[in-house]
Amino acid sequence: MQEYWDVFVNGYLGYARYLWYEITHPSLTNYFYWLILVSLFFFSLEVVIPWRKGQKLFRKDFWLDAFYMFFNFFLFSLIVYNAASDVIVKLLNDGIHSLLGIDLSMINPMYQWPLWAVLLVGFFVRDFVQWWVHRLLHRSPRLWEFHKVHHSVEQMGFAAHLRFHWMETVVYRFCEYLPLALLGIGLYDFFVIHIFTLAIGHFNHSNITVSGRLTSGILGLLIGIVIATSSFDVHILTAPSIWTQVIVVLGCALLTSIILGPFMKKVFNNPEMHLWHHVHDFPQEHPYGINFGLSLAIWDYLFGTAYVPKEDPSIKLGFPGVEKFPDSFVNQVTYGFKRDVS
Repeated sequence: MQEYWDVFVNGYLGYARYLWYEITHPSLTNYFYWLILVSLFFFSLEVVIPWRKGQKLFRKDFWLDAFYMFFNFFLFSLIVYNAASDVIVKLLNDGIHSLLGIDLSMINPMYQWPLWAVLLVGFFVRDFVQWWVHRLLHRSPRLWEFHKVHHSVEQMGFAAHLRFHWMETVVYRFCEYLPLALLGIGLYDFFVIHIFTLAIGHFNHSNITVSGRLTSGILGLLIGIVIATSSFDVHILTAPSIWTQVIVVLGCALLTSIILGPFMKKVFNNPEMHLWHHVHDFPQEHPYGINFGLSLAIWDYLFGTAYVPKEDPSIKLGFPGVEKFPDSFVNQVTYGFKRDVS
């Protein structure tokens, strides 16, 4: 027991030191400032090109959602999650090792793969697992009571992305850990994947609408930058000149826009699709929800849960009874524990 207690204490103190370092040392591998930069970017887009033009910039519950962003991203981990999860991970690893003789920390089937391939596989696997977990949050009466926090949003904006009950973090991470550990996804890999999905999640919840050609062009721009700068073990170019790099970046953006543009909204989630996920009344043929994809839309189209009858920014959001749902942070995070779903 002492060993696990030491893991708990070290996890708590270690995360506290890590969080303080994040705040005081801005860098390109810094979660804290990435969250701020990504949030400011999409907030700026909501200012310049709002989809729901009648919606206030500081919409209903804007500041509550902003608090949720920092709570779920940092404070919850500081309070208990990081230390507790370290103990659970050790228990799981020790249990698997004693039962099966497998050391998860030593497994890395992709150790010879280039980094871009590791990130791509990790992204798809994680998103697939999250799609099923998201369906579970809707299908399980107990978990739905916690997931209601996210669906209590009545006016959509980028910050609604991270407005969710902390219990969801526990469920998602528990279900993600084993498949990602078996693949050998490391902390740096997870960081890159997480920042990419953070941007997609902010985009899906933003009060903006853009064409598939534009979003695919932006994706192509990112791919071009990776190729031109030889990032993530992509070694296609050898000592390229600045003009070669510019041509590669713009060429990738143009080609991706042309090729992927018409299908972009069926490959990646988007504000027009995700808004229907938050519709007040689910369609009769999908009583437990629609459009469960977090980053990718393909899972919903593959499994028959995609539903975008029209692009309508004015649909009513929430759920039946949302007007009685608590409107304060404390009452929202305790709501699910008080509800009797038997």
